[in-house]
Amino acid sequence: MSTLIIADHDLGVLSPATARVIHAVAELGPIEVLVLGQDTTAVAAEAAKLAGVTKVIVAHSAGTADGDVQVIETLAPRYTYLVQSAGSVGKDRMPRLAARLDLMPVTDIVGILGPTRFTRPIYAGNALQTVTDNQPQHILTIRASAFRAAAGGNDSPIEAIDVPVISAAKLIAQHRTESNTPDLATAQIVVGGGVALGYSENFKLIEQLAKKLGAAIGATRAAVDAGYAPNDWQVGQTGKIIAPDLYIAIGISGALQHLAGIQGAKKIVAINSDPEAPLVKLADVALIGDLFEIIPQLIAELEKAGVNR
Repeated sequence: MSTLIIADHDLGVLSPATARVIHAVAELGPIEVLVLGQDTTAVAAEAAKLAGVTKVIVAHSAGTADGDVQVIETLAPRYTYLVQSAGSVGKDRMPRLAARLDLMPVTDIVGILGPTRFTRPIYAGNALQTVTDNQPQHILTIRASAFRAAAGGNDSPIEAIDVPVISAAKLIAQHRTESNTPDLATAQIVVGGGVALGYSENFKLIEQLAKKLGAAIGATRAAVDAGYAPNDWQVGQTGKIIAPDLYIAIGISGALQHLAGIQGAKKIVAINSDPEAPLVKLADVALIGDLFEIIPQLIAELEKAGVNR
């Protein structure tokens, strides 16, 4: 049995999610990593250093999902497992691949119990389902936040291949939100804001606190829908699933959809004026009061303590 992991990368940097996926599937057999894209020399070199990787394959890609899937489909007969993280790209790409190979994908995996048995959340994360996949090949998406990252120190070979692709789609442009904060899906500390902040200017308080802690910034769907925060900050069932060491929830009541996205958090601090809010009851530490008074005090205390990442 062998495994092909499709690497996640952006702006010439390998995503931390890839190292977590590699660790997740380490027991399934030899691992090869496929790097798709253009100018991916540095990404391939990063992937080659991860423990457990036996080879890195580099293939040119025009950046369209259809073209990428054609490359993976060409390589697919060599592997028992075809795997990517359950991020936005993996959620788009892997179901397309499954359709072309006439296979049923197993998605959002948070536990691997054996070669054909996997655990995934259902009912907005309120229950875990064990799935037995008896197909000859397995297409998997892994919830990267549920696993720790593979170690480094490896030096696996890198092979460049050329796969002809015929695609009706063409990448015209990319639009992105620039940020110097850690990746939300894999950050160790996340500061999240809710609709109680009132308007987008107040999210600067969240950004100030996050900067002091070296944290990523999250938001509820209600805050995103109201225009207070960009879409890529959204945490929850319809946003990003996170599992930080520390989650600081500010002005967040704790709707079911949001709780589904933070169940992997090891410690939760809730700052809210409502002591009966669901997230306050779930939190390890709760600060009850006006967030516009508490947050500046927290920032001031961090400055006094010399915390400035």
